[in-house]
Amino acid sequence: MRTLCQGGWSIKMDYERFMKSALEAAEHALNEGEFPVGCVVSGNQRILARESRTNSKPESRNELDHAEMRALRRLVDMGPEVKRSETCFFTTLEPCLMCFSALIINGITTIVYAYEDTFGGATTLNLRSLKPFYRDLNIKVVPGILREKSLELFKVFFSNSDNSYLTQSPLAQQVLGEP
Repeated sequence: MRTLCQGGWSIKMDYERFMKSALEAAEHALNEGEFPVGCVVSGNQRILARESRTNSKPESRNELDHAEMRALRRLVDMGPEVKRSETCFFTTLEPCLMCFSALIINGITTIVYAYEDTFGGATTLNLRSLKPFYRDLNIKVVPGILREKSLELFKVFFSNSDNSYLTQSPLAQQVLGEP
């Protein structure tokens, strides 16, 4: 059990419990032939939203329906009574620039991920070099929670010759190069 402090509130979260749920969503995506990314939004020790990646197949490919974006839409649909700054996003792959930006613009201050994306991950972006809106944000990023389990899903995906999404990318090379 780890403790997070956000906005003066002390919130205890079981990172592994929520990441396991995100991994289940990623496994569902993998079983559907999709890129195996899952995301869970937690708040008050419960799951508020759980989503997976869709539309990575060649016939329907788009780069908008990432698991984080889908989960964020669900959170927004819950209305203003859900305090976004008191939620935590768990994702099986480090968020890309689009997802990271959307999360922080929407007031998400804690992001936990399993596997680092050296190809497109954006959580190491230096917010201090940006305009005041971003520069003054206090974002907590927690990497590596259940990393090996996420890696296993990506290895299955990139090893399957039926999948063509990002197969020639540095991410695929990194995943397949790991023991």
